[in-house]
Amino acid sequence: MQALSRRVRQNASVTPTSPHLPAPSGVGDTLPGDPTLGPLAAIFRARVERWWPDLIDALEALYGTEIGAATAAELLAIAEQSYAVRPPALHARDLERTLHSDWLQDPSMIGYAAYTERMAGDLRGLIDQIPYLRELGVTYLHLMPLLRPREGDNDGGYAVADYDEIRPDLGTMDDLTALATSLHEAGINLTLDLVLNHVAREHEWAVRARGGDPAYRAYFHVFPDREMPDAYERTLPEVFPDFAPGNFTWDDELRGWVWTTFNEWQWDVAWSNPAVLVEYARIILRLANRGVDVFRLDAIAFMWKRMGTDCQGQPEVHAITQALKALTRLACPSVAFKAEAIVAPTKLLPYLGTGSHTGKVSDLAYHNSLMVQIWSMLASRDVRLAAHALGNLPPKPATATWLTYLRCHDDIGWAIMDEDAAALGFSGAAHRKFLAQWYAGEILGSPATGLVFQYNPATDDRRTSGTAASLLALEAAERRGDERAIADATAALRLAHSLVYSWGGVPVIWSGDELGQPNDSEWAREVGHEEDNRWAHRPRLDLARAADRHDPSTVAGRVHSDLVVLGQVRATLPHLHASIESRVGPVDDPGVLVTVREHPIGRFVGVHNVTPGWRSWPGHRAHELGVDAAHDHLTGEPLNWGEDGNIWLPPYAVLWLTTPDAD
Repeated sequence: MQALSRRVRQNASVTPTSPHLPAPSGVGDTLPGDPTLGPLAAIFRARVERWWPDLIDALEALYGTEIGAATAAELLAIAEQSYAVRPPALHARDLERTLHSDWLQDPSMIGYAAYTERMAGDLRGLIDQIPYLRELGVTYLHLMPLLRPREGDNDGGYAVADYDEIRPDLGTMDDLTALATSLHEAGINLTLDLVLNHVAREHEWAVRARGGDPAYRAYFHVFPDREMPDAYERTLPEVFPDFAPGNFTWDDELRGWVWTTFNEWQWDVAWSNPAVLVEYARIILRLANRGVDVFRLDAIAFMWKRMGTDCQGQPEVHAITQALKALTRLACPSVAFKAEAIVAPTKLLPYLGTGSHTGKVSDLAYHNSLMVQIWSMLASRDVRLAAHALGNLPPKPATATWLTYLRCHDDIGWAIMDEDAAALGFSGAAHRKFLAQWYAGEILGSPATGLVFQYNPATDDRRTSGTAASLLALEAAERRGDERAIADATAALRLAHSLVYSWGGVPVIWSGDELGQPNDSEWAREVGHEEDNRWAHRPRLDLARAADRHDPSTVAGRVHSDLVVLGQVRATLPHLHASIESRVGPVDDPGVLVTVREHPIGRFVGVHNVTPGWRSWPGHRAHELGVDAAHDHLTGEPLNWGEDGNIWLPPYAVLWLTTPDAD
């Protein structure tokens, strides 16, 4: 491997003006053959020839020609070592995914996200839950942070103290491998969080930095006084103003101010140091060889720091992702990246690849705008803002995939763009405040039982915590025993999930929402959770409700059945392949959202009445779109034509319609 590194450096000195350094000769010579897959060395060499330009270009952009070439040599050696010890079953998975490169875009992809301990106790317990997941059609399982965090408060596991150990209460790395193997056998892909922006203060790198090791001190952003931190602070927002104000923390042992975007015990790492990139490259490949299929790149937007900016989404972030992506293409091409970038819609697409990074960075990104607009429509009972905002989003790359969701482990930040609100003649700030107050039940007429999270009096910004059932008033309706309200709330929940399932991408259910679980009323009683009401919407899976999931007379049975049907029908519709864009149709009634997807085999039309009253959809629109004779795929029923020539929609009605298949 040292000889390989020398060859790359020699190439760098010979061809400094080339568009990118050529791949070195001799790559893969040390690899053995495999009787089932053919010569491993030949496969690896072919991958290097294909992906080397992406690797070297990204590293030169980050670190310059000389350091970039040396870093590329080191990464290539790491990739070759990882490839050589990759289990045969995962080599076969790589081959399968190479031939089926759009696997994430297939309509059969349905996701589920959970905390391991809250769903099944530990990793071995999750194996027993695989049949439960398959009932929902799940093919993508996202497990919240598993790697060993710091003791005590740890931001829900995002303050990682060791990337090579599992939380002791959840199991071991061997248990993770066993789980991944069982999931793969059941057709389910495993997604894990990879925290890239920071490590816990207790991580070995930080411990060595505090011990005076200059190499590890250089892994972090450390300043001797407040001059530079104060200069940065002028343009930096505060992520957690309530319990973590500011972005820098003084550390006595470090004898300096260290960058701490999220909490004083979460130290931001310095990606401007190539040694940090190499460390994370090793971590990714070790976990990939355990069977991890998708890495959720946590806090990716914050990774690169630049004075005078908010230090989010800087161009270097995408070069880093390109380098890491090229690395996985060499060693484990079945692995995908999901960008956790909750940013303004206009800033989101670069995380999926634009310009020179097109097709070279993350495969998935959260469609935060869709999530926010679904909640906005249901509170306001008006689709016009959503139609404008979603209709003006630029198209994503065809090779990329949205991750669509109704909620996640995090709070809901009301990302309503001022420009979108102004286009419709009202205030974005006022609408954001309305949404937060509506879902907290602070407005007359709102039966929601959510919680306000992180209220900032300086900006009047407030976010929202709550399960889907609590935000949509199912919790309140169940408590009252109000059957009419329960019917409306379960119908609204079905409608919301219909939009998540039919927009195009990988729809993800948050654990408990498939049963209509309410907020955890005991959330503040758990040690370490007292100051963070997001734990209210992270309840343990209710086993009693789960036992009722096949009983249509129960709330859990109704909600679960709705999601099962959505998943089953979705898997039969090629129109929902994620390479196809959704567009918003004309708004004829402010209570009805129409979505349209143009697939080569025909058109898909989704019709959603976001109100608790009857609404109509013009018959001429159905005729124009070619679905006037269609049956609803979800129910098999024909359209409900009225005597006025329009289609009448019951409260919270959903229609999935398609035109006849094209020849």
